[in-house]
Amino acid sequence: MTGKGKILVLDDEAGIRRACRRALEPQGYDIETVGTIEEFSRRLDEESFDLVLLDIMLPDGRGIDLLPLLNEEDEDLVCIVITGYATVELAVNAIKQGAYDFISKPFTSEQLLMTVEQGLEKRHLSLETKRLKNIEREAEGLLRTKQDMERLDEMKSTFMLTVAHELRAPVSSALSLLRSLLHGLSGEIRLEMLFDLINDLIELSASKTPALVESHESIAVQPVLEKMIKHFSVEAESKSLTLSLRAPADTAYVQATITGLEKIFSNLIHNAIKYTPANGRVEIALEDSDGWLKITIADNGIGIPEDDIPRLWNEFFRAQNARASGISGTGLGLSIVKQYVEEFAGTVEVESVENEGSTFTVELPKS
Repeated sequence: MTGKGKILVLDDEAGIRRACRRALEPQGYDIETVGTIEEFSRRLDEESFDLVLLDIMLPDGRGIDLLPLLNEEDEDLVCIVITGYATVELAVNAIKQGAYDFISKPFTSEQLLMTVEQGLEKRHLSLETKRLKNIEREAEGLLRTKQDMERLDEMKSTFMLTVAHELRAPVSSALSLLRSLLHGLSGEIRLEMLFDLINDLIELSASKTPALVESHESIAVQPVLEKMIKHFSVEAESKSLTLSLRAPADTAYVQATITGLEKIFSNLIHNAIKYTPANGRVEIALEDSDGWLKITIADNGIGIPEDDIPRLWNEFFRAQNARASGISGTGLGLSIVKQYVEEFAGTVEVESVENEGSTFTVELPKS
């Protein structure tokens, strides 16, 4: 090994300490020597070393007993045991406990130098391997960051195109209305979809922004569901839909926010009503399931094509049959649902058959 290394020698024999210094210092190594475990421990507390030479038998203990602690503090520290001929078996045992090698007394300068150089080369290779692994991890992190930025850039582009597309129709309607009014005619403007889009964009932003997330608290789920069902009852009645809730007698609680639960249930119930034809049904069920609270919203509406289900949670995505139905939508509602469900440490899944209906299942851990 061409570079210098810091070496600490622990041996109670002054002659051995001098021999180590004479053999290693001329080679450019920084050598310190001590004669007791107490001195050895103090020097290790004061600075770090690349390699230690440990005598097994010392006045105040055994060098072998230091090995577990030394390996725990620095797994790359090279420990070489110095032993007499009568204790070779003990030296072999030391290697099993983490020593790199052992050298028997009496030893020559060449034997000591060769063992130390091999030990320090092993340390160098170990540290270099770790350095390369860290570089590899950093490179992987940079790649993930780059991919995330590309994904965000793609989302931004999609967002801009979607907003531009969604704004064009209501603005065109408004312009036509103004022209009609100027000619003394009546007209109709459809700004509701634009209003929904703006609301969904604000809600999606809020669900992703930590500064805007409310503190979680223990909340009874059933009253929130009942509130949402009451809110959408008029819309359901206008289509002659059956809107029902099945819930246990005992009230269950989850750690969440009122706003988040309302957004989850309102989006799922609203979608079920919106995509279910007249005289259909929307059934909501609440049940306990092994420490979890399971909420299902089932309908017999238009369903979802099988190929579209994996992309259903993507922002701005709408299933093919939903787009073809002529029913307006922003493609953000289910993204908002997923954001809030995951914030509350839950899961959301969907089972659906096109032209038969859909069942959305939300599971939240009970508090």
